Amino acid sequence: MRSAAVIAALVATAIPAAAQDAAAGRAKAQACNVCHGPLGVSTAPDTPHLAGQPAIYLVRQLRAYRSGERKHEVMSVIAKPLTDAEIEDLSAWFASIKIDANRP
Repeated sequence: MRSAAVIAALVATAIPAAAQDAAAGRAKAQACNVCHGPLGVSTAPDTPHLAGQPAIYLVRQLRAYRSGERKHEVMSVIAKPLTDAEIEDLSAWFASIKIDANRP
C-alpha cells in the first residue's frame, strides 16, 4: 500500500501538470498532418499513429526529441522549437482522439 502511494506521487511529479489546451494543440498539429495524418493516424508504414496515445507518453517523447535524448532526423528538427506548453497542448490533442479498433 505504501509503495503504491510513492509510485502515484512519482508519476504525478514526473511531468509537471500544465493547462492543456487540446484545441490549441489541434491548431498546432497542422504541421504534424503531413506525416502523422490529419487525425493522428498515419498512412506511412514507418510513421507511428499518434491518435489515442496517452498524453504523458507523447509529452515524454516530444521532450526527448527536443533535448536530443531521442533522435530522428525530422522529429528532432520539428520538436526543437516547441515550448513546454505547445508540447502539452499537442499531447492533449492527440490523446483526445478516440480510436475504435472495430471500425473498418
